[in-house]
Amino acid sequence: MFKYIIKRLLQLVPILFIVSVIIFSMVRLSNIDPVSLIVGSKRSTPEIIAQVKEKYNFNKPLPVQYGIWLSDLLKGDLGDDYKNKQSIASLISQSLPVTAGLVLFSSIIALLVAIPIGIITAVKKNTWIDKCLSIITLVFVSAPGFLTGIFLILVFSHIAPSFSFTGSFSTFGEYVQRLSMPSLVLAFGMIALISRITRSSMIKEHQSSYRLTATAKGLPSRIVILKHCLKNALIPVITVFGIQIGTLISGAVIVENVFSLSGVGSLLINGINDGNYPVVQDVTIILVVIFLFLSLLVDILYAAIDPRIRYNANVSK
Repeated sequence: MFKYIIKRLLQLVPILFIVSVIIFSMVRLSNIDPVSLIVGSKRSTPEIIAQVKEKYNFNKPLPVQYGIWLSDLLKGDLGDDYKNKQSIASLISQSLPVTAGLVLFSSIIALLVAIPIGIITAVKKNTWIDKCLSIITLVFVSAPGFLTGIFLILVFSHIAPSFSFTGSFSTFGEYVQRLSMPSLVLAFGMIALISRITRSSMIKEHQSSYRLTATAKGLPSRIVILKHCLKNALIPVITVFGIQIGTLISGAVIVENVFSLSGVGSLLINGINDGNYPVVQDVTIILVVIFLFLSLLVDILYAAIDPRIRYNANVSK
C-alpha cells in the first residue's frame, strides 16, 4: 500500500505543473490592466507606474513571472491581492472553512442517503417503492442547484422564519446552521447519481453466484446483502464519488453565492470580477490541489477495499 501511495503522489507532480501553467496563462488573457487596478484612483505618473511594475515584476517576461509565482507558492507565500492589499493566505484561511464544510457535509449527506436508497431500490426492483424513489432521484438530478437553493429559501422563510440559513456566522453552532441547507442543496445531485450507481451495482451483485451460494447455506438475507453484496457493490460507487468531488467543489461556488456565504468560491468570483490576478491564481491552484488530494484519498480507499488495484499497480511497473 505504501508503494502505491508514493506512486500516486509522484503522479500528481506533473499534473500540478501543467495545471499551474494553464492557470497562469489563462488569467493573463483578461483585458484588465493590473497596474491600473493597483494604482486605483491615485494620480499616476510614469514614476509610480514604473515602481508598481518593478514591485510586482510586470517589467519581466511572462516565463520569469511564472517562475517567481511558482517559487513563492512552493515557499508558501501567496502574496497580497492587488485591490485591498490584503494577504491572500489570510483571505483563503478565512474562506476555506465554508467551502470545506460544504463539500464535507454534502458528501456525508449524499452517502448516508444515496446508499440506502440504492440498496432499497435494488432489493425492491420494479416495485412501486423502486419506481417512486427513482422518480424522486430523477427530480434531484434535474433541478439546478441555484434554483433548488432559492426555492428552499422561499419555503423555509415561511415555515421557519426564525431559522437563519444565509449570511455570516460567529460560532460553531451558527456555522453548522448556516451550512445545513446549502449542503443539502449541494448533495441533491450527488444523491441521485450515487443512488443509481448503487442500485445498478447491487442488482449485479445480487445476481452473482456467491450470493446464491451464501443464500443456499442458510445465511439471512440481511447478512448476505449488507456484508457480502454491499462490499463489492461499493467499488464502482467509490469510483464515481471520487470523480464527482470536482463537481461538489465547483457546485459550492454557486451555492455560496445563493446563500451569501463567504467561501472560497465567492472569493474566486470576486477576484475574477475585479481582475485580481493573484487571488484568481492562488485560489484556483489551491482548489485543484484539494481536488487532487481528495481524489488520491478516494483511490487509497478504493485500493483498501479491492487489493487487486494495488496488485495491478505493482505489476504495471
